[in-house]
Amino acid sequence: MTQSISEVLKLQPVVMKQLQMIYQKQRIAHAYLFEGGKGTGKQAVMRAFVKLLLCENPLQNVPCETCRGCRRFESGNHPNFMVVEPDGQDIKKDQILQVIMEMNKTSLEAGRKIYVIQRADRLNPSSANTLLKFLEEPEGQVHAILLTEKPYAILPTIRSRVQQISFPSIPRDERVKSLIHQGLTASMAATVSMVTNDIEEALVLAKDEQFAQARKTVLKLVEVAETNVHEAMLCVQEDWLPTFKEKEETELGLDLLLFAYRDLVAVKANPDAVCTYPDIMHFYQQRVLHVTYEQLSDKIQAILKAKQQLHRNMNRTLLMEQLMLNLQEGFSFV
Repeated sequence: MTQSISEVLKLQPVVMKQLQMIYQKQRIAHAYLFEGGKGTGKQAVMRAFVKLLLCENPLQNVPCETCRGCRRFESGNHPNFMVVEPDGQDIKKDQILQVIMEMNKTSLEAGRKIYVIQRADRLNPSSANTLLKFLEEPEGQVHAILLTEKPYAILPTIRSRVQQISFPSIPRDERVKSLIHQGLTASMAATVSMVTNDIEEALVLAKDEQFAQARKTVLKLVEVAETNVHEAMLCVQEDWLPTFKEKEETELGLDLLLFAYRDLVAVKANPDAVCTYPDIMHFYQQRVLHVTYEQLSDKIQAILKAKQQLHRNMNRTLLMEQLMLNLQEGFSFV
């Protein structure tokens, strides 16, 4: 789902205002480097900025959404726009030569030409040097946008010829709002926003039946682990082990379990705390009346220890049974 300018403004207000000001003053550079961690909205901002540059009737530095330029961009067939992705492990020289050829063609469409290089840190030495020569001799209204999570991996000579735009992390509450707007329940949005900072990844995860089952299993285990060790052991055998079969799945399960105990700490400190699992808030509010901060700290340490033991390839059944005892009594056996 394409995000509107107003949505992108909420995700990255400083970056978007910066780009809108650049557009308003018509100080558009011939090349930009969008750099920031995964999930910081680089794709959404890139698309919003490109659409603005290609729009025929922008209003107050916002694309009109109705002109031929906006419609063609949205449909993915604007002749003045192209995207380069790594071909295998890297971006090859031939791919950059193809960009140069397309950008130098006499276009049927008037106006700017824009090319985007995804994961620009994957440029190999040959393609990077070819791009560098093109950046040094820009012709006409040709603009480049390079995207990367690893700016340090890009040639300093390329970095010196582009305007760098840094993307800070998106606040969690804004990610949650965006996910809810895109159709997730508040409870699922709260959970997946803890698992990943990337909104697209979060949307995929939320629609994954296996993840939904994992979440359900973790919440069941939290409730029984806090009440009855025998029920907890049964839950491990009947629910947990069939759900989390592989090492990577078990690690995710332990992370989800850890989030629940951090929720308990947060709710004990503030009954209205923002939680990973708001749908079991009633359970949290009841449980925190019967557990101390020290006990919750011990339980969190027990889960962290279980994660370490998982990486040492400890038997998963033994690991989970020991964890249940630790969560109940605070003692361990080896």
